[in-house]
Amino acid sequence: MTTLHSTSSTTSLSVPRVVPLTELPETAQILLSENPRLINVTHQMPYSCTVIDRSYHSSSANGAPTLGGSTGLPNNRRASLAVPRHPAQPTSPTEAETPTSIMGTLSGANEITDPALLEDGDCILNLRRGHSALYSGVRTLVKEYETIQIGWVGEVADQDGYIVPCKNLTEKHKQNMKEKLWQREKVVPIFLDDDKAAGHYEGYCKSVLWPLFHYILWDEATDGRIEKKNWEDYVFVNQQFADAIAEQYRAGDIVWIHDYHLLLVPHLLRQKLPGAAIGVFIHTPFPSSEIFRCLPMRVEVLNGLLGANQIGFQTYSYARHFISCCTRVNGYESTPRGVDAKGSTVWVGTFPIGIDAARVEAQRKAPGVLPKIEALRKTYKGKRIIVGRDKLDQVKGVQQKLHAFEKFLNDYPEMQGEVVLIQVTSPPLVENLKLETKIAELVAHINGTYGSLNFTPIHHYHQHIDRDEYYALLTVADMGLITSVRDGMNTTSLEYIMCQSENQGPLILSEFTGTAGSLGGAFLVNPWDYQGVARVIYDALNISDEDKRVRHGQLLNHVLKYTAQSWAQNFITELLRNVSTWEQSTPTPYLDLNVIVNKYNSAQKRLLMFDYDGTLTPIRKTPGAAIPQEHMLKALTALSNDPKNIVWVISGRDQQALDEWLGDVENLGSFIEHKRSSLTWHYRMADPEFGAFQAKECQNHLENAVLSKLPVEILVGKKNLEVRPTTVNKGEIVKKLMLQHPDVEFVICAGDDKTDEDMFRALAGVNNGNGSRRSSLKNRISNGIIESYNNDLIAETAAKIAEAAFKHSREHGTHHRQDGAGPNVIVSAEIEAHLKVPASFSTSSPNGPTTPGSAASQTSSTSQGSTEYLVDEHFSITIGHALKKTLANWHVTSPEELIRVMGVLSGVVDP
Repeated sequence: MTTLHSTSSTTSLSVPRVVPLTELPETAQILLSENPRLINVTHQMPYSCTVIDRSYHSSSANGAPTLGGSTGLPNNRRASLAVPRHPAQPTSPTEAETPTSIMGTLSGANEITDPALLEDGDCILNLRRGHSALYSGVRTLVKEYETIQIGWVGEVADQDGYIVPCKNLTEKHKQNMKEKLWQREKVVPIFLDDDKAAGHYEGYCKSVLWPLFHYILWDEATDGRIEKKNWEDYVFVNQQFADAIAEQYRAGDIVWIHDYHLLLVPHLLRQKLPGAAIGVFIHTPFPSSEIFRCLPMRVEVLNGLLGANQIGFQTYSYARHFISCCTRVNGYESTPRGVDAKGSTVWVGTFPIGIDAARVEAQRKAPGVLPKIEALRKTYKGKRIIVGRDKLDQVKGVQQKLHAFEKFLNDYPEMQGEVVLIQVTSPPLVENLKLETKIAELVAHINGTYGSLNFTPIHHYHQHIDRDEYYALLTVADMGLITSVRDGMNTTSLEYIMCQSENQGPLILSEFTGTAGSLGGAFLVNPWDYQGVARVIYDALNISDEDKRVRHGQLLNHVLKYTAQSWAQNFITELLRNVSTWEQSTPTPYLDLNVIVNKYNSAQKRLLMFDYDGTLTPIRKTPGAAIPQEHMLKALTALSNDPKNIVWVISGRDQQALDEWLGDVENLGSFIEHKRSSLTWHYRMADPEFGAFQAKECQNHLENAVLSKLPVEILVGKKNLEVRPTTVNKGEIVKKLMLQHPDVEFVICAGDDKTDEDMFRALAGVNNGNGSRRSSLKNRISNGIIESYNNDLIAETAAKIAEAAFKHSREHGTHHRQDGAGPNVIVSAEIEAHLKVPASFSTSSPNGPTTPGSAASQTSSTSQGSTEYLVDEHFSITIGHALKKTLANWHVTSPEELIRVMGVLSGVVDP
């Protein structure tokens, strides 16, 4: 892999500005080193910290605050330590320690963890509960990449289990934590203000993004002040992460950002590191555009993600939803493989996460598991066990599961007393007392209705259980039941499959989980269909041993093949492949104001050519709204009044519109392209996805039916599809203008879309000398290889194009309208080009300017001579991103910036 060098564009017109989240940052050529490091970024780092400090406690009797800022109230304890029987920290050394075969010396096996043996200011590190698949996958990459992990420290507790506010941590505490974390696993901690951290996580992540991503809309009406503050905290925390990444980054590193807590980091980081290889993986579901568009900050969130080079999702449907949101909400063009973010392709892919199968296999066979298996079998002897293990939140479908199990007991009374449901619900990070109460009441109701003194149908445990109990429960189960109403990637189902290698119990899985599309051997159910779930439970309990064996074999093969390790490898491999084969490998430099001003001032004769829509005025949704701005007219008028300048506007607009808008600008030449022999289908007001789909279908049909038979070309523009004769385009006008004025010393040609690429192509052709090509073209026409364009052929071509378009419309059910509510079709019968010649020029003068197509312009091609010396004086300028596919040699990002350049050149604006 070769090292690429960044050529990020630097704005010479003004001091580089911070790109707001409503816009996209500029991406430069991606840097890849021979041995890149991997910077893995998660909201919380993989370790929780306990700090040692006894000095505060010794003085608390005198009224001084403790380190934890508390008088010992239980609600100030870390949740995991407030209830000692449900520890959040692992008690088994096999989980607390990382295998040395993977991490080598980074293992904490020899670290002292007894607070009594540690000095004040020291800290204890323990692996954080949860996200084991993520960390297992990343750790396997250590073999190939030097890996740095960045994350928030999370809640820090003291040796007595009380939460320590970040402001109470001393520099000694922070420094010890940094050193220990770096020594343990090259972890870089981020310390956040407590209020900012709460506004970011509890405020925006859990109250806004998490419900939305799981298809839950908010039902509380507020005045917006809390939401505004939480959004500001979300932006602030994301900026802190971007700053921390930039501080650790070395040219050529790979940055991998995880989940919905850090959606803005790619955008913020791209501004600092335009040449960085950035990947993002979203572990949650991603909603459809109808749901996502309810988010007030929807544009900012999408733009935040689009700062990355690659975005990964758990399933194809989540990836498709994201692409659809980018198209429907932000209006970006897209393909099934990615999004065109202003010229830079952001690749979107599906990477289903798995589990660390080897680790699960070792842990389920640990010495402490077998006694618990025997105890469970003894307790539930003679009963068939259905197991469920979920976090207690709205999307895990615990309520639906209990209702379905109640329906099962009611519809199949012979199963009463034979089947038990063991449901474990672990407490969420943010408690939901209302839901907890509902679950408890529902369990009591079912047990009271279908239970007896010697039989309880549901055994509900609202608590954390240790790892040995968990694997023992999955092993003794006769069936796994998961009824999530929306879930990113339920790894409990994968762990259940691993634990059922001997028993081979069936798995019932909600079709709304991320794993549903991959686990073909599972029984898929709709959790809202209680009767359907009850029937599937009965059927699954009575399937044959052979069916159980076949189904489990399919499930186990998938789990062993698509592991957490393969997930991480596939994501990074695909990211490197995409950035290595980047199509836009040569960014177009930003227009250098000093260069263009110097060349302009030194030239005695200048030719200036401008497109109108998207160049002299921003693109509007309706064509009639593209009214010129006053400052643009002022700059254009000043340029036209300069006797050294020849100024032309080359546009597809009609004569009436340009006369109305630009008619008062004296000495302005305009070419209005009445496409009366062409057909243009506009779908600017149509549904973005369906319009683009129909345009692609129509393009394919026309390429097969028309393009090979007639001298026409098909052009895909901005929300339109055009079929036109090959000799009618803006490039031909540029060629003729250049032939009319062979003595110009300075040329500007500015445009914004694909139709303007004809102008840039023509200008580049002039730079390279095009006399031989013209002679060749004339010979081919005279020899009959290319049929000469005449009025009869024009009419025939137009008729055939219209016929083909009508056929496509009839086949695909597209109705062409001109009422502004849907796609338009403009069909004409003949070609006509109107030229408005500057008043100060006479077309009759043999030495003066001539109109394209006149006798003088035809003869001037033979006397043009070489134009090689003009290359440095030709400024072809595109409006758009630096990595937009273009033949232009300069770019600006908006019409406003081009208008400012015009103002500087004309003297109406100071440089």
